[in-house]
Amino acid sequence: MFAKLEEVEQRLLDLEAEVIQPEVMANRKRYHEATKELADLRPVVEAFRSYREIAAEIEEHRELLSGDDEDLKELANEELPFLEKRLTGLEKEIQLLLLPKDPNDEKNVILEIRAGTGGDEAALFAADLFRMYARYAERQNWKLEELGRNETGVGGLKEIIVLIKGKRVYSRLKYESGVHRVQRVPTTESQGRIHTSAVTVAVLPEAEEVDVDINPQDLRIDIYRASGPGGQSVNTTDSAVRITHIPTGLVVSSQDERSQHKNKERGMKVLASRLLDLRMREQHELISSERRQQVGSGDRSERIRTYNFPQGRVSDHRIGLTLHKLDQIMAGEIGELISALLSHFQAELMKGSST
Repeated sequence: MFAKLEEVEQRLLDLEAEVIQPEVMANRKRYHEATKELADLRPVVEAFRSYREIAAEIEEHRELLSGDDEDLKELANEELPFLEKRLTGLEKEIQLLLLPKDPNDEKNVILEIRAGTGGDEAALFAADLFRMYARYAERQNWKLEELGRNETGVGGLKEIIVLIKGKRVYSRLKYESGVHRVQRVPTTESQGRIHTSAVTVAVLPEAEEVDVDINPQDLRIDIYRASGPGGQSVNTTDSAVRITHIPTGLVVSSQDERSQHKNKERGMKVLASRLLDLRMREQHELISSERRQQVGSGDRSERIRTYNFPQGRVSDHRIGLTLHKLDQIMAGEIGELISALLSHFQAELMKGSST
Protein backbone atom coordinates (compact mmCIF):
# COMPACT_ATOMS: atom_id res chain seq x y z
CA MET A 1 0.00 0.00 0.00
CA PHE A 2 2.80 2.43 0.89
CA ALA A 3 4.54 1.96 -2.46
CA LYS A 4 1.26 2.89 -4.14
CA LEU A 5 0.86 5.92 -1.86
CA GLU A 6 4.34 7.14 -2.77
CA GLU A 7 3.38 6.89 -6.45
CA VAL A 8 0.21 8.88 -5.75
CA GLU A 9 2.24 11.55 -3.93
CA GLN A 10 4.67 11.83 -6.84
CA ARG A 11 1.75 12.12 -9.26
CA LEU A 12 0.38 14.99 -7.16
CA LEU A 13 3.73 16.80 -7.29
CA ASP A 14 3.92 16.33 -11.06
CA LEU A 15 0.41 17.72 -11.51
CA GLU A 16 1.10 20.70 -9.26
CA ALA A 17 4.07 21.54 -11.46
CA GLU A 18 2.05 20.97 -14.64
CA VAL A 19 -0.95 23.19 -13.88
CA ILE A 20 1.21 26.31 -13.49
CA GLN A 21 2.72 25.90 -16.96
CA PRO A 22 1.44 28.63 -19.35
CA GLU A 23 0.64 26.14 -22.14
CA VAL A 24 -1.48 24.02 -19.77
CA MET A 25 -3.30 27.05 -18.36
CA ALA A 26 -4.08 28.10 -21.93
CA ASN A 27 -5.53 24.66 -22.75
CA ARG A 28 -8.90 24.76 -20.98
CA LYS A 29 -9.63 21.02 -21.43
CA ARG A 30 -6.25 19.83 -20.12
CA TYR A 31 -6.28 22.38 -17.27
CA HIS A 32 -9.72 21.18 -16.17
CA GLU A 33 -8.64 17.51 -16.30
CA ALA A 34 -5.45 18.21 -14.32
CA THR A 35 -7.15 20.30 -11.61
CA LYS A 36 -9.89 17.68 -11.21
CA GLU A 37 -7.28 14.94 -10.78
CA LEU A 38 -5.45 17.13 -8.28
CA ALA A 39 -8.63 17.57 -6.25
CA ASP A 40 -9.12 13.77 -6.22
CA LEU A 41 -5.53 13.03 -5.16
CA ARG A 42 -5.05 15.74 -2.54
CA PRO A 43 -7.10 14.07 0.29
CA VAL A 44 -5.16 10.81 -0.18
CA VAL A 45 -1.76 12.52 -0.10
CA GLU A 46 -2.67 14.71 2.90
CA ALA A 47 -3.77 11.63 4.85
CA PHE A 48 -0.57 9.78 3.83
CA ARG A 49 1.63 12.68 4.95
CA SER A 50 -0.18 12.83 8.30
CA TYR A 51 0.31 9.06 8.63
CA ARG A 52 4.07 9.38 8.02
CA GLU A 53 4.40 12.21 10.55
CA ILE A 54 2.55 10.31 13.27
CA ALA A 55 4.46 7.09 12.53
CA ALA A 56 7.70 9.06 12.99
CA GLU A 57 6.39 10.51 16.28
CA ILE A 58 5.54 7.03 17.53
CA GLU A 59 9.05 5.84 16.71
CA GLU A 60 10.54 8.79 18.65
CA HIS A 61 8.32 8.08 21.66
CA ARG A 62 9.34 4.42 21.66
CA GLU A 63 13.00 5.45 21.67
CA LEU A 64 12.28 7.65 24.70
CA LEU A 65 10.94 4.61 26.55
CA SER A 66 14.34 2.96 26.30
CA GLY A 67 16.13 6.05 27.62
CA ASP A 68 17.09 7.08 31.17
CA ASP A 69 14.90 10.18 31.61
CA GLU A 70 11.93 9.12 33.75
CA ASP A 71 9.90 12.26 33.01
CA LEU A 72 10.24 11.71 29.26
CA LYS A 73 9.33 8.05 29.68
CA GLU A 74 6.16 9.01 31.55
CA LEU A 75 5.27 11.57 28.86
CA ALA A 76 5.88 9.01 26.10
CA ASN A 77 3.71 6.43 27.88
CA GLU A 78 0.86 8.94 28.14
CA GLU A 79 0.99 10.03 24.51
CA LEU A 80 1.65 6.72 22.76
CA PRO A 81 -1.91 5.26 23.04
CA PHE A 82 -3.37 8.46 21.53
CA LEU A 83 -0.83 8.46 18.67
CA GLU A 84 -1.35 4.75 17.93
CA LYS A 85 -5.13 5.21 17.87
CA ARG A 86 -4.74 8.16 15.48
CA LEU A 87 -2.44 6.08 13.26
CA THR A 88 -4.98 3.24 13.07
CA GLY A 89 -7.71 5.74 12.16
CA LEU A 90 -5.57 7.24 9.41
CA GLU A 91 -4.81 3.80 8.01
CA LYS A 92 -8.54 3.06 7.71
CA GLU A 93 -9.14 6.49 6.18
CA ILE A 94 -6.42 5.89 3.58
CA GLN A 95 -7.84 2.46 2.72
CA LEU A 96 -11.23 4.09 2.07
CA LEU A 97 -9.67 6.86 -0.03
CA LEU A 98 -7.87 4.26 -2.14
CA LEU A 99 -11.05 2.34 -2.96
CA PRO A 100 -12.09 2.54 -6.62
CA LYS A 101 -14.20 5.64 -7.19
CA ASP A 102 -17.70 5.26 -8.61
CA PRO A 103 -17.57 7.52 -11.68
CA ASN A 104 -21.26 8.31 -11.24
CA ASP A 105 -21.06 9.56 -7.64
CA GLU A 106 -20.92 13.22 -8.68
CA LYS A 107 -23.92 12.94 -10.99
CA ASN A 108 -27.47 14.16 -10.62
CA VAL A 109 -30.09 11.40 -10.57
CA ILE A 110 -33.38 10.51 -12.15
CA LEU A 111 -35.60 9.07 -9.43
CA GLU A 112 -38.46 6.82 -10.55
CA ILE A 113 -41.09 5.67 -8.05
CA ARG A 114 -43.83 3.23 -9.10
CA ALA A 115 -46.70 1.63 -7.23
CA GLY A 116 -46.41 -2.17 -7.19
CA THR A 117 -48.65 -4.77 -5.58
CA GLY A 118 -51.39 -3.39 -3.35
CA GLY A 119 -53.67 -1.29 -5.56
CA ASP A 120 -54.66 2.13 -4.17
CA GLU A 121 -52.68 1.55 -0.98
CA ALA A 122 -49.48 1.02 -2.99
CA ALA A 123 -50.17 4.22 -4.93
CA LEU A 124 -50.71 6.15 -1.70
CA PHE A 125 -47.43 4.83 -0.31
CA ALA A 126 -45.66 5.78 -3.56
CA ALA A 127 -46.83 9.36 -2.90
CA ASP A 128 -45.56 9.08 0.71
CA LEU A 129 -42.14 7.87 -0.48
CA PHE A 130 -41.91 10.70 -3.00
CA ARG A 131 -42.58 13.23 -0.22
CA MET A 132 -39.91 11.54 1.92
CA TYR A 133 -37.27 11.88 -0.78
CA ALA A 134 -38.40 15.41 -1.67
CA ARG A 135 -38.00 16.53 1.95
CA TYR A 136 -34.58 14.86 2.20
CA ALA A 137 -33.53 16.60 -1.02
CA GLU A 138 -34.68 19.94 0.43
CA ARG A 139 -32.50 19.34 3.50
CA GLN A 140 -29.51 18.69 1.21
CA ASN A 141 -30.21 21.89 -0.80
CA TRP A 142 -30.85 19.79 -3.90
CA LYS A 143 -33.27 20.91 -6.61
CA LEU A 144 -36.14 18.79 -7.97
CA GLU A 145 -37.45 18.95 -11.52
CA GLU A 146 -40.52 16.85 -12.21
CA LEU A 147 -40.31 14.91 -15.48
CA GLY A 148 -43.60 13.04 -15.32
CA ARG A 149 -46.34 11.75 -13.03
CA ASN A 150 -49.32 9.44 -13.26
CA GLU A 151 -51.80 10.04 -10.44
CA THR A 152 -54.68 8.01 -9.09
CA GLY A 153 -58.04 9.47 -8.14
CA VAL A 154 -57.40 9.02 -4.39
CA GLY A 155 -54.28 11.16 -4.08
CA GLY A 156 -51.83 8.39 -4.84
CA LEU A 157 -49.20 8.00 -7.53
CA LYS A 158 -49.01 5.15 -9.99
CA GLU A 159 -45.67 6.59 -11.11
CA ILE A 160 -43.55 9.71 -10.66
CA ILE A 161 -40.23 10.56 -12.31
CA VAL A 162 -38.09 13.47 -11.09
CA LEU A 163 -34.63 14.82 -11.82
CA ILE A 164 -32.71 15.66 -8.63
CA LYS A 165 -29.84 18.11 -9.09
CA GLY A 166 -27.18 18.90 -6.53
CA LYS A 167 -23.84 17.96 -5.02
CA ARG A 168 -23.03 14.24 -5.14
CA VAL A 169 -26.70 13.21 -5.36
CA TYR A 170 -26.02 9.75 -6.82
CA SER A 171 -23.43 8.98 -4.12
CA ARG A 172 -26.13 9.44 -1.45
CA LEU A 173 -29.13 7.84 -3.16
CA LYS A 174 -27.66 4.99 -5.21
CA TYR A 175 -28.56 2.31 -2.65
CA GLU A 176 -32.25 3.30 -2.57
CA SER A 177 -33.08 1.24 -5.68
CA GLY A 178 -35.26 -1.76 -4.95
CA VAL A 179 -38.64 -2.83 -3.59
CA HIS A 180 -39.90 -0.82 -0.61
CA ARG A 181 -42.58 -2.71 1.34
CA VAL A 182 -45.17 -1.05 3.57
CA GLN A 183 -47.27 -2.69 6.30
CA ARG A 184 -50.16 -0.60 7.61
CA VAL A 185 -53.94 -0.39 7.97
CA PRO A 186 -55.40 1.37 4.92
CA THR A 187 -57.91 4.15 5.55
CA THR A 188 -60.48 2.10 3.61
CA GLU A 189 -60.04 -0.96 5.86
CA SER A 190 -63.04 -1.18 8.19
CA GLN A 191 -61.83 -4.29 10.07
CA GLY A 192 -58.48 -2.76 11.06
CA ARG A 193 -56.48 -5.42 9.22
CA ILE A 194 -52.87 -4.72 8.28
CA HIS A 195 -52.20 -4.80 4.54
CA THR A 196 -48.84 -5.30 2.86
CA SER A 197 -48.09 -3.32 -0.30
CA ALA A 198 -45.00 -2.65 -2.37
CA VAL A 199 -43.45 0.24 -4.28
CA THR A 200 -40.43 0.07 -6.58
CA VAL A 201 -37.77 2.76 -6.55
CA ALA A 202 -35.16 3.25 -9.28
CA VAL A 203 -32.23 5.66 -8.90
CA LEU A 204 -30.54 6.30 -12.24
CA PRO A 205 -27.46 8.50 -12.72
CA GLU A 206 -28.34 11.33 -15.09
CA ALA A 207 -26.76 10.46 -18.43
CA GLU A 208 -24.58 13.06 -20.11
CA GLU A 209 -24.01 13.24 -23.84
CA VAL A 210 -20.65 11.48 -23.52
CA ASP A 211 -22.20 8.59 -21.52
CA VAL A 212 -24.72 7.29 -24.05
CA ASP A 213 -24.75 7.55 -27.82
CA ILE A 214 -28.33 7.17 -29.10
CA ASN A 215 -28.74 6.54 -32.81
CA PRO A 216 -31.89 8.38 -34.02
CA GLN A 217 -32.53 5.45 -36.38
CA ASP A 218 -32.99 3.22 -33.31
CA LEU A 219 -35.94 5.29 -32.11
CA ARG A 220 -39.65 5.12 -32.85
CA ILE A 221 -41.42 8.29 -31.76
CA ASP A 222 -45.22 8.37 -31.47
CA ILE A 223 -47.22 11.54 -30.87
CA TYR A 224 -50.63 11.40 -29.17
CA ARG A 225 -53.05 13.45 -27.08
CA ALA A 226 -52.30 13.52 -23.35
CA SER A 227 -54.86 12.15 -20.89
CA GLY A 228 -55.33 12.44 -17.14
CA PRO A 229 -56.89 10.20 -14.45
CA GLY A 230 -59.94 8.42 -15.80
CA GLY A 231 -58.83 8.96 -19.38
CA GLN A 232 -60.07 12.54 -19.71
CA SER A 233 -58.17 14.72 -22.18
CA VAL A 234 -55.85 17.23 -20.52
CA ASN A 235 -54.50 18.78 -23.72
CA THR A 236 -56.36 19.88 -26.83
CA THR A 237 -53.35 19.23 -29.06
CA ASP A 238 -51.30 16.13 -29.83
CA SER A 239 -48.33 17.03 -27.62
CA ALA A 240 -47.65 13.81 -25.65
CA VAL A 241 -44.64 11.81 -26.81
CA ARG A 242 -43.87 8.10 -26.59
CA ILE A 243 -40.28 7.12 -27.43
CA THR A 244 -39.38 3.47 -28.07
CA HIS A 245 -35.72 2.40 -28.20
CA ILE A 246 -36.01 -0.47 -30.66
CA PRO A 247 -32.79 -2.42 -29.83
CA THR A 248 -33.63 -2.69 -26.10
CA GLY A 249 -37.43 -2.34 -26.15
CA LEU A 250 -37.26 0.48 -23.57
CA VAL A 251 -40.31 2.78 -23.77
CA VAL A 252 -40.56 6.28 -22.30
CA SER A 253 -43.68 8.47 -22.33
CA SER A 254 -43.88 12.17 -21.52
CA GLN A 255 -47.07 14.20 -21.53
CA ASP A 256 -46.87 16.78 -18.74
CA GLU A 257 -45.79 19.69 -20.94
CA ARG A 258 -48.08 21.34 -23.46
CA SER A 259 -45.16 21.56 -25.88
CA GLN A 260 -44.40 18.48 -27.97
CA HIS A 261 -40.75 19.60 -28.15
CA LYS A 262 -40.43 19.84 -24.35
CA ASN A 263 -42.08 16.46 -23.86
CA LYS A 264 -39.64 14.91 -26.34
CA GLU A 265 -36.69 16.58 -24.58
CA ARG A 266 -37.80 15.22 -21.21
CA GLY A 267 -38.45 11.78 -22.66
CA MET A 268 -34.97 11.64 -24.21
CA LYS A 269 -33.40 12.63 -20.87
CA VAL A 270 -35.14 9.74 -19.12
CA LEU A 271 -34.36 7.30 -21.95
CA ALA A 272 -30.64 8.18 -21.90
CA SER A 273 -30.45 7.58 -18.15
CA ARG A 274 -32.30 4.25 -18.43
CA LEU A 275 -29.90 3.14 -21.17
CA LEU A 276 -26.92 4.15 -19.01
CA ASP A 277 -28.41 2.22 -16.07
CA LEU A 278 -28.96 -0.82 -18.31
CA ARG A 279 -25.36 -0.72 -19.48
CA MET A 280 -24.08 -0.37 -15.90
CA ARG A 281 -26.09 -3.40 -14.76
CA GLU A 282 -24.87 -5.49 -17.71
CA GLN A 283 -21.26 -4.56 -16.90
CA HIS A 284 -21.83 -5.36 -13.26
CA GLU A 285 -23.17 -8.83 -14.10
CA LEU A 286 -20.07 -9.53 -16.18
CA ILE A 287 -17.61 -8.26 -13.58
CA SER A 288 -18.99 -9.51 -10.29
CA SER A 289 -21.58 -12.23 -10.78
CA GLU A 290 -19.69 -14.32 -8.23
CA ARG A 291 -19.80 -11.54 -5.61
CA ARG A 292 -23.36 -10.32 -5.82
CA GLN A 293 -23.51 -9.74 -2.09
CA GLN A 294 -21.21 -6.75 -2.64
CA VAL A 295 -23.40 -4.98 -5.10
CA GLY A 296 -25.83 -3.69 -2.84
CA SER A 297 -27.02 -4.79 -5.68
CA GLY A 298 -29.20 -2.05 -7.02
CA ASP A 299 -31.42 -4.83 -8.34
CA ARG A 300 -34.89 -3.35 -8.36
CA SER A 301 -36.53 -6.77 -7.91
CA GLU A 302 -34.86 -7.08 -4.50
CA ARG A 303 -36.95 -6.23 -1.41
CA ILE A 304 -34.65 -3.85 0.41
CA ARG A 305 -36.75 -2.21 3.13
CA THR A 306 -39.94 -2.56 5.15
CA TYR A 307 -41.89 0.34 6.68
CA ASN A 308 -44.06 -1.06 9.48
CA PHE A 309 -46.54 1.60 10.61
CA PRO A 310 -48.25 -0.27 13.51
CA GLN A 311 -44.85 -0.80 15.16
CA GLY A 312 -43.37 2.55 14.05
CA ARG A 313 -40.24 0.95 12.63
CA VAL A 314 -38.21 0.82 9.42
CA SER A 315 -36.00 -2.18 8.64
CA ASP A 316 -33.34 -2.33 5.93
CA HIS A 317 -32.96 -6.03 5.11
CA ARG A 318 -29.58 -5.74 3.39
CA ILE A 319 -27.70 -4.57 6.48
CA GLY A 320 -30.00 -5.83 9.25
CA LEU A 321 -30.71 -2.31 10.53
CA THR A 322 -34.00 -1.46 12.26
CA LEU A 323 -34.84 2.07 13.38
CA HIS A 324 -37.87 2.83 15.57
CA LYS A 325 -38.37 6.31 14.17
CA LEU A 326 -40.79 5.85 11.30
CA ASP A 327 -42.38 9.30 11.61
CA GLN A 328 -39.03 11.09 11.33
CA ILE A 329 -37.95 8.93 8.38
CA MET A 330 -41.18 9.56 6.47
CA ALA A 331 -40.59 13.27 7.14
CA GLY A 332 -37.35 13.04 5.17
CA GLU A 333 -34.87 12.31 7.97
CA ILE A 334 -33.22 9.38 6.18
CA GLY A 335 -29.60 10.46 6.69
CA GLU A 336 -28.95 7.79 9.33
CA LEU A 337 -30.19 5.05 6.99
CA ILE A 338 -28.14 6.35 4.07
CA SER A 339 -24.94 6.71 6.15
CA ALA A 340 -25.32 3.16 7.49
CA LEU A 341 -25.72 1.81 3.94
CA LEU A 342 -22.66 3.71 2.70
CA SER A 343 -20.54 2.41 5.60
CA HIS A 344 -21.71 -1.17 4.98
CA PHE A 345 -20.96 -1.21 1.28
CA GLN A 346 -17.63 0.57 1.75
CA ALA A 347 -16.68 -2.21 4.19
CA GLU A 348 -17.72 -4.81 1.62
CA LEU A 349 -15.54 -3.12 -1.01
CA MET A 350 -12.60 -3.11 1.42
CA LYS A 351 -13.07 -6.83 2.04
CA GLY A 352 -13.20 -7.43 -1.71
CA SER A 353 -10.06 -5.37 -2.37
CA SER A 354 -8.09 -7.32 0.25
CA THR A 355 -8.86 -10.77 -1.25
